[in-house]
Amino acid sequence: MRALVCESWREFDELELKDIPPPPLRPGGVAIRVEAAGVSFATQLVVQGKYQRKPPLPFTPGTEIAGTVLESAPDVPDPLPPGTRVFAVLDWGGMAEQAVADAIHVVPIPDGLPLPAAVAMPISYPTAASALIWRARLEPGQWVLVHGAAAGVGLAGVEIAKALGARVIARCGAAKRQVPESRGADVVLDSAQPFRDAVREATGGAGVSAILDTLGGPVFDENLRCLGDGGTLVTIGFAAGGIPTLPINLLLLKNIAVAGLNWGTYVGWSPGDNRHLHAPRARALWQQLVEWWAAGKLRPEVHASHPLERFREAMAEVRGRSAVGRVVLRPGETA
Repeated sequence: MRALVCESWREFDELELKDIPPPPLRPGGVAIRVEAAGVSFATQLVVQGKYQRKPPLPFTPGTEIAGTVLESAPDVPDPLPPGTRVFAVLDWGGMAEQAVADAIHVVPIPDGLPLPAAVAMPISYPTAASALIWRARLEPGQWVLVHGAAAGVGLAGVEIAKALGARVIARCGAAKRQVPESRGADVVLDSAQPFRDAVREATGGAGVSAILDTLGGPVFDENLRCLGDGGTLVTIGFAAGGIPTLPINLLLLKNIAVAGLNWGTYVGWSPGDNRHLHAPRARALWQQLVEWWAAGKLRPEVHASHPLERFREAMAEVRGRSAVGRVVLRPGETA
């Protein structure tokens, strides 16, 4: 099969496209024909050896796929029939014509929903959902501030907040304001401008109950001042490039909280690998997301689709931050 291969720690553009044997079917696994593999910023760190997890060299990168079931291991209970359309989260191996995922991390895609767009479901959507539901405990009618609201996780956050019945202040580049607007955002703010006063005005001075922060960096302190009494800021990344320092006195003075959310913990990427312990909770969240998607409350999108050999162009689109929705590789296609 064709696959991208990382034989030593290197830049993403230095990966090699090779013909290699398909991965062996392991106990508890499901072999999947990969129709679409997600391309993300984090993939660059993984192949450079700078991510918190280092796959054993050589390896094929890619942690989120959509495709069709080829075969399930004999020990998998209630195996999905071959040909079933699914999405799955992987440890690695997605940027190839075939991959093997743990059965607990393989989720059927209902008929009528587009398969390529499902690459957003293994990681982007549950990251936003677990942050807002599990950590922020967002409730109907509450205000939430979402940063990076035209990008993958941020846009998912806007949609999920609206599905929960919350009111959304979305912050993104001015040229992309129509994206969160199209998902029902109540207020859209230009990310090039300060936002504290605008948030206070939108909420009648009360502040927001939750903040989904994909950026970190210089927006962090201003975030804390946007929280209302009892509010929670959930940090899920540092796309702005800086890791902020927390002024703990503000937590006490304002009765607020700061929480972290690492979706990787729930799919076995953290020390201790508790994927089986967390599987029931993760699968229940995936089921809720699929139900919302089928009901039209979520609209995962593919911004661009590239054959496997154009992996450099695909990553360039991700780096350029111009994508609305996900950029995917299509291993079954050729240029």
